[in-house]
Amino acid sequence: MEIAVNTRLLLKNKLEGIGWFTYENLKRITVDHPEHHFYFLFDRDYSDEFIFADNITPVILFPQARHPFLYHWWFQYSVYDFLKKIKPDLFISTDGYMPLSGKIKTLNVFHDLNFEHYPKDLPYIERWYYKRYFPRFARKANRIATVSEYSKRDIVDKYKVSPDKIDVVYNGANSSFHPLDETSQAVIREKVAGGKPYFFFIGSLHPRKNLVNLFRAYDIFRKSSDQKVMLVIAGAKKWWTSDIKAVYDSMEYKEGIIFTGRLMSKEVNDLLASAMALTYVSYFEGFGIPIVEAFRCGTPVITSNVTSMPEIAGNAALTADPFKPDSIADAMVMIAENESLRQQLTTAGFERAKQFTWDESAKRLWASVLRVTRD
Repeated sequence: MEIAVNTRLLLKNKLEGIGWFTYENLKRITVDHPEHHFYFLFDRDYSDEFIFADNITPVILFPQARHPFLYHWWFQYSVYDFLKKIKPDLFISTDGYMPLSGKIKTLNVFHDLNFEHYPKDLPYIERWYYKRYFPRFARKANRIATVSEYSKRDIVDKYKVSPDKIDVVYNGANSSFHPLDETSQAVIREKVAGGKPYFFFIGSLHPRKNLVNLFRAYDIFRKSSDQKVMLVIAGAKKWWTSDIKAVYDSMEYKEGIIFTGRLMSKEVNDLLASAMALTYVSYFEGFGIPIVEAFRCGTPVITSNVTSMPEIAGNAALTADPFKPDSIADAMVMIAENESLRQQLTTAGFERAKQFTWDESAKRLWASVLRVTRD
């Protein structure tokens, strides 16, 4: 087969959730299926590290698609014209966007519909674009893959798409995530938090990551526990809003919060594996890759009891109500004051992590490819 793939989110040293899904799945699929030829469609200069095999032809299509008007131009004109020219057997889009014209079979990956539930978390023009076009993308695609049963139900409910058209392709966690020995952990804690234990958050500092209530919960925790545990926040402040800033500025214990900025994968592993717990209490996730990364590192997890997170965490994490800081704080106290509980969660997390691997994800995505090409 000739397969064209939207790879515009394969960005050197800037891979995030969808970028990692694209990277890990395509790396395996292209190598495992040398009998097929792939066109990787980029919107800017690409890194050779993303050309995983000899059966890949990289193509740069302009303009760079980083704004709703440019999304429209890139997909509805540049990508459409290229597909019309080469006439591939299939177009795969790993980020939900696709041309609305043409008859090329399309497998589209929807990660979540957060913009349908919390539109005000996005700038006006972004949410206008998503709400106008994503229902059309869902109807136009020949098949949809998504990353959790929760997201599948959400797509069915919101866009009235048949569940038979949707495949669940769970995310994985990079196999490089691993535990550290006690000596290495002590070195990391000394470097990052002056030797003190710490809770850890990793992700974009976006409103839906719920830093507002995490900060409030941390203040409550510090008032109700004599455990001097810090809170380390890793991620770029791209979405640092006035609401987040206001809550942070008003905190009583903000001296206990450490911001690292954006980290490379090894740095994330080191800080995650040395943390007392991951505090990942978003109010909306389609999957939540850091949960599985923490499991692989042997780090206990506190996560939310809404959307996909209970599905991914199973019985291997403490869940809290993300809308109630007291609930989050209660979980933090339990973790900080109960070493036996931490060990139980670590053991359960190792087992749970076995269910979410990129090898399994790639197998599921390829099965979806075969379904759409045989329809």
